[in-house]
Amino acid sequence: MAEYPHLLAPLDLGFTTLKNRVLMGSMHTGLEETKDWNRVAEFYADRARGDVALMVTGGIGPNLEGSVLPGAAMMVSQQDIDNHAIVTQRVHEAGGKIAMQILHAGRYAYGPKCVAPSAIKSPISPFPPTELDEEGIEKQINDIADTALRARQAGYDGVEIMGSEGYFLNQFLVTHTNKRSDRWGGSYENRMRLPIEVVRRTREKVGTDFIIIYRLSMIDLVPNGSTHDEVVQLAQAVEQAGATIINTGIGWHEARIPTIATSVPRAAFAWVTKKLMGKVGIPVITSNRINTPQVAEDVLADGCADMVSMARPMLADADFVAKAKAGKADQIAPCIACNQACLDHTFGGKISSCLVNPRACYETELRIEPAAEAKSIAIVGAGPAGLSTAITAAERGHKVTLFDKADEIGGQLNMAKQVPGKEEFWGLVDWYRAMVADLGITTKLGQVASAGDLAGFDEVIIATGVIPRDPGIPGQDAPHVVSYIDVLRGQAKVGKRVAIVGAGGIGFDVAEYLVHQGDSPTEHLPDWMREWGVTDPAEHRSGLAPEGPQPSAPARAVTLLQRKSEKPGKRLGKTTGWIHRAALKMKDVKMIGGVNYERVEDGGLMVSFGDARENPTLIEADTIVMCAGQLSERSLADALEAQGTRCHVIGGADVAAELDAKRAINQGTRLAAAL
Repeated sequence: MAEYPHLLAPLDLGFTTLKNRVLMGSMHTGLEETKDWNRVAEFYADRARGDVALMVTGGIGPNLEGSVLPGAAMMVSQQDIDNHAIVTQRVHEAGGKIAMQILHAGRYAYGPKCVAPSAIKSPISPFPPTELDEEGIEKQINDIADTALRARQAGYDGVEIMGSEGYFLNQFLVTHTNKRSDRWGGSYENRMRLPIEVVRRTREKVGTDFIIIYRLSMIDLVPNGSTHDEVVQLAQAVEQAGATIINTGIGWHEARIPTIATSVPRAAFAWVTKKLMGKVGIPVITSNRINTPQVAEDVLADGCADMVSMARPMLADADFVAKAKAGKADQIAPCIACNQACLDHTFGGKISSCLVNPRACYETELRIEPAAEAKSIAIVGAGPAGLSTAITAAERGHKVTLFDKADEIGGQLNMAKQVPGKEEFWGLVDWYRAMVADLGITTKLGQVASAGDLAGFDEVIIATGVIPRDPGIPGQDAPHVVSYIDVLRGQAKVGKRVAIVGAGGIGFDVAEYLVHQGDSPTEHLPDWMREWGVTDPAEHRSGLAPEGPQPSAPARAVTLLQRKSEKPGKRLGKTTGWIHRAALKMKDVKMIGGVNYERVEDGGLMVSFGDARENPTLIEADTIVMCAGQLSERSLADALEAQGTRCHVIGGADVAAELDAKRAINQGTRLAAAL
């Protein structure tokens, strides 16, 4: 019997059968906008070869006004059909099925021609939308249906109509964005008329043997959103209009509640989908923070859904399903929900990829192929840079020896995993450990490698990471001044009042670590929901608790300090920085920028402000934690170079910028691919 009987069971849709219960959810990678259709095709074909049942593309615009931004991919011409046919043919040759997502952004469209039910500007776009008249609404319906027909002509197995996340169809559904008084506004029956008409008209165009997924917002998480009864009413109407499957959407993009970040509990919203089960006769898909076969199996076994949607996990490992089938779940590269290389790239106008898997979206460029000549390779440092190099080199057939002064692999990941909300890093270190064992990599842990230890290897790679920067504050040798390393390793006694020197990513992590007590809310869904003010939409409209967020009391009084005069946390991740800032504000963390560190005193840290060093102020603290940046640890590399031994220097040892695991893993993987 299969290890994951629910997950790997086929799903009969009547006119076609899906081989298992895994949907690769839609992700806007930016690949379609490159117009390199071979590259697009290979990205999806790689996942098809990995045995995912059905994939959904990134959002494709049905017209200019509905496109997410100028230059975004659309499906409006014969040339578009021909281009997409390259993708569908490659996917079908690989044994997969693929649906195209039709995404009309409405007021979220990042352009001056955006349209919406009412002329209400989105808080996440600078462009006020034009309110559609009757003729304009009719055009949008026809454009979406025509786009679906073109998708069929391009060889797609179906389409997903995007009706959630606060996009166009979602905007018609709720009074938050729909202030109309005609037949498209007012009562809920009128407000849901547009999505129903879109599905009905689409089904008329594409025929009966074509998958139509409707992505339905099941919990809006914005003021004046839908109730659960309205969600059920819409789902039943969408089914009647001709949808094949209903997929779950969670939260609007403008919602101030995290829905997919790493601090969100696994399968945090599966209970929302479960409330719809049995109320429609078509399959229902659940979504958000499902990232292992076991989590997916448990969700399905619990009756929460008929299928699971996993998007970013398919960036992390294209062979996710195949490895689950083969009993190799421990070898699935885990999505840690960091957003650093996927969503942060998307919203920064860059091609998406994956921190854990730099090959994602670069399949045609970054090839991992057997080495022409097997070499003996020494790697010093078993952090992200060293591990990614070791694994990739070993996969290519090289003989790898991995040195580290610590007794375990993982480097600074072993500190990151101690931070509440970053529990996924435990799984990442576990995966590295499984891969090191499976690939037969020799490890020499608990010893400091010397130049002599590295003699005789064909290649030497130095990935020794970073050391803390010395901020040179007078009095910093006092016993109540400690390093972030000792804090996160649990080796420092920390008082009730804490001043943190440095408000970069590490400073924020240390603050998060110190304000929490007891179990992390990420590990306990009811606590997390209470902290963020999430409740059942059957009890309160939109799933927003009327009392708002109710965080637990902070374990300590923390002050976060930085020299830069800008807002602390400004340089954190594009899509996650707001979460970190909001979480610390809920814990009453004080954040102060533009300080000069004058001296450490018995009662705390004396600071001043500005170039003139004005307004001397004592930040009262029992403990002062140093997070003042890092320097590259290059001593071994320098010694090797001094004796004429050639070596490669990567990761933090190369550039010590804010412990950038994304850059370190990418650099290590690319080096190993080229050796």
